[in-house]
Amino acid sequence: MNLVLQGVDDCMPRAERIAALTAPRHVTRISDTALRCDGIAFSPALRQTIEVAAHAAELDATYMMGVHHLADYKLVAMDMDSTLITIECIDEIADMQGLKPQVAAITEAAMRGELDFSESLRRRVALLEGLDASALQRVYDERLRLSPGAERMLRAVQAAGLKTLLVSGGFTYFTDRLKERLGLDYTRANELEIVDGKLTGKVIGDIVDAAAKQATVEHVCAGLGITPSEAIVMGDGANDLKMMGIAGMSVAFRAKPVVREQATVALNFVGLDGILNLFA
Repeated sequence: MNLVLQGVDDCMPRAERIAALTAPRHVTRISDTALRCDGIAFSPALRQTIEVAAHAAELDATYMMGVHHLADYKLVAMDMDSTLITIECIDEIADMQGLKPQVAAITEAAMRGELDFSESLRRRVALLEGLDASALQRVYDERLRLSPGAERMLRAVQAAGLKTLLVSGGFTYFTDRLKERLGLDYTRANELEIVDGKLTGKVIGDIVDAAAKQATVEHVCAGLGITPSEAIVMGDGANDLKMMGIAGMSVAFRAKPVVREQATVALNFVGLDGILNLFA
């Protein structure tokens, strides 16, 4: 069993102190902000101690069996809102209507798994009826930002030959632009209905919910001639759990507790490029 500890800025002294608690056979310094403890004796009690100490020190702690290589995987699938990017697009669109608090409350409940995603999306989109479609471009230009480490992570996985999939319960307006901007291979998302330059408050076609996300990952894997066990899947909300559940590696990025508990990797402090430190 090995343990990767990583953080940001001047975190190494804290990481070294926590690493010592594991009595490792060997410690490898991966970078200025990450180290790996090899050959540790695993026990549930030790793991709980390390995880509590790491969180208090603002470090991400990831336990892994054996050595993993990026080349073991063939696909990286990502959620968009609050995963690849820092915002929830629908909340920011709603802000153009002065309705952000109402829409954000529904978004939060859906992400925690307290509301059916499809119904919650219909309710939120309905509130956007009549909004000028130019608001979408304003959100993209003024508010959409990539999550920390996103570009470095994508460059690394693309250089290693992995395909990339952006699968979102958000909207094609944003996934299409990110696909072109970042050189992504595949995208899937919901399409907002626009008539005479205004949002109608409706979505065209079937909603991309948790089951659709899982089916999309499976479909892309089948097209590539691989199994989902060869995919890394990243998400942050309950709507991502089904696609994360079939992955060879599931990554909860600054996620809700229900997602962190079920993922194989939880990144709470480092950027998306933190996954790169998990591979030899």
